[in-house]
Amino acid sequence: MAKSKGPILKRCRSLGIDPTYLGYDKKSKKNPKVSHRKVSEYGLQLKEKQKTKFIYGVLERQFRGYFEEASRKKGITGTVLLQILESRLDNVVYRLGLASSRPQARVLVNHGHFTVNGKKVNIPSYLTKVGDVIAVKESSVNSELFKQISEENAKRAVPAWLDANKEAKNGKVVAVPTREEIDIPVEEHLIVELYSK
Repeated sequence: MAKSKGPILKRCRSLGIDPTYLGYDKKSKKNPKVSHRKVSEYGLQLKEKQKTKFIYGVLERQFRGYFEEASRKKGITGTVLLQILESRLDNVVYRLGLASSRPQARVLVNHGHFTVNGKKVNIPSYLTKVGDVIAVKESSVNSELFKQISEENAKRAVPAWLDANKEAKNGKVVAVPTREEIDIPVEEHLIVELYSK
């Protein structure tokens, strides 16, 4: 699988993203470059797409598939696209505070540390549904890694569309997130415009 191996802070700076959206509390010491060049409409649309892909750790082909799925569903295509991305298992694990960042959540899911409704799932792109219970596997619950993750994320807020039990290291998807509950700083209508050309 192809992945971006460049410095995360550098990429955040170039896309204009605060690293906290990725689960990193580091700040770049460099000031973002201020370009006085006029950005084209296509350039703005492309940047929003790149930003969204980077935040969720999704590659182009998969992202395009999510867009096509969103365009077939009822509702505002941009909002539905973000709801699909939010329902990915790696994102849900991160949102529940069971991982410190989305990349860490992806690795932990890949390594089989989580169950969905009691069954082991090791696919980060697995789409969760309302009513699904996500839990740390019994054999992993008491590991040092998960104790450390619990301490780091003890004060991190869990979105209203999820119900987390931090003691038991599990959580439930109780609703589909609304656009207001998705705190990603993107203008999704630009992505829709880009793909609609």
